[in-house]
Amino acid sequence: MKRTNSLKLANAGLTRRTFLKGMGVSVALPTMESLLPAAQAAAIEQRPKRMTVFYSPNGVRMQRYTPVEVGQNYKMTPILKPLEKMRDKFSVISGLAHYQASAFGDPPAGHGRSCPAFLTGVHVKATEGSDIQCGVSADQVAAQYFAKDTQLASLELGIEPPSLVGSCDINYSCTYTNTISWKSPTQALPAMVAPSVVFEHLFGDGNIMDEKTRQMRLTHKRSILDFVNDEAKRINRNLGVNDRHKMAQYLESIRDVERRIDKAKNTAIEMNMDGLSIPANVPSDYEEHVKMMMDLQMLALQTDMTRVSTFMLGRELSNHAYNNLGIPDGHHALSHHANAPDKIAKLVKINAYHMQLFADYLEKMANIPDGDSNLLDNTYVIRGACIGESNDHDHMNLPIILAGGGLPGNRHIAAKKHTPMCNLLLGVLQQMGVPVERFGDSTQPLAQLVG
Repeated sequence: MKRTNSLKLANAGLTRRTFLKGMGVSVALPTMESLLPAAQAAAIEQRPKRMTVFYSPNGVRMQRYTPVEVGQNYKMTPILKPLEKMRDKFSVISGLAHYQASAFGDPPAGHGRSCPAFLTGVHVKATEGSDIQCGVSADQVAAQYFAKDTQLASLELGIEPPSLVGSCDINYSCTYTNTISWKSPTQALPAMVAPSVVFEHLFGDGNIMDEKTRQMRLTHKRSILDFVNDEAKRINRNLGVNDRHKMAQYLESIRDVERRIDKAKNTAIEMNMDGLSIPANVPSDYEEHVKMMMDLQMLALQTDMTRVSTFMLGRELSNHAYNNLGIPDGHHALSHHANAPDKIAKLVKINAYHMQLFADYLEKMANIPDGDSNLLDNTYVIRGACIGESNDHDHMNLPIILAGGGLPGNRHIAAKKHTPMCNLLLGVLQQMGVPVERFGDSTQPLAQLVG
């Protein structure tokens, strides 16, 4: 995207996005009402809608997840309990299914078909070779529509590096379980897992930081914000009180992520469960890694660098051991608990932990100003897994949550049994203004999405 060389603060010559510049560095700012002409400031309440997908691998223990009551003020279940403080911001949706994840005569593969179907609603080709065949995912339908308005069409984030051999469903390519985003039926989008790589992608790639500045920064270990400090001070003089607070909050968020990335660079590189090297600059602490990636995603959305993002807490079939919870067992192994009480208890603890991370994510988004609202209210957040009851590889009753978007919350929506998951995806796309009439195997937009 072409950028202007200077900021015009005094008159209406502002571009849609404002940048801090200095020493070959350019940092996008959130919308500052103080810098906008009156007509643009008046229209700020019409903020662009965004879409994120927050994905957990290996399904959940549905008996400890699904509320008994339907409608408002349902009783929180053990797995949903961490979300209590945010209940007005989301709805639990049960009854959604991915019929296309069924075998239809293909070899058995509960994960190998369910994961690629999650955002596509497509029955994938059974192959372990390079001749993969899936479909365009819902996030990429939105990304292609908004690409003309943003620096990045979409942002795909993850926690675990892709598995290239092993830990994949037999008869199915590892590609099918490494990602949930598909740009085309044959092009899967890999998730970035190293925070430093994501930071460079957002703030320091070749289009933003020249090579001389990059080397200077590495040599002197200076923050990217040090290069734009004078410009930030100059702009700050033109801001109102609220925008000064927004500016300080945003810049501190960037600096905080930088500090955490620098700390991660000093940690030893470990090995994951499959014996693959974890990319450099990845925090050794799982929770710190997750929160760092969430913060980077929010910075990208806040500045309108992109309006579409996916985030995988682990690749499908992940056998990550949650030692921080006192659980040395592999996640995938526990998901096939065979109704053993001790394994179920550990699985529920992992499920609830993932939900706590999601609760933190929603709360932080709700506290980020965005126009006259907040980032969460202007973002449709789909949270779920490609499998419901993990022990059964059940893809016909998925654990789905829809949050944000300004939609009513505090609801358990019980959709008609086996309602296509694509009905929800179609409804969200239409709510975002994407001109699409059908998606995947949808039959109609989910009727309860708004009402």
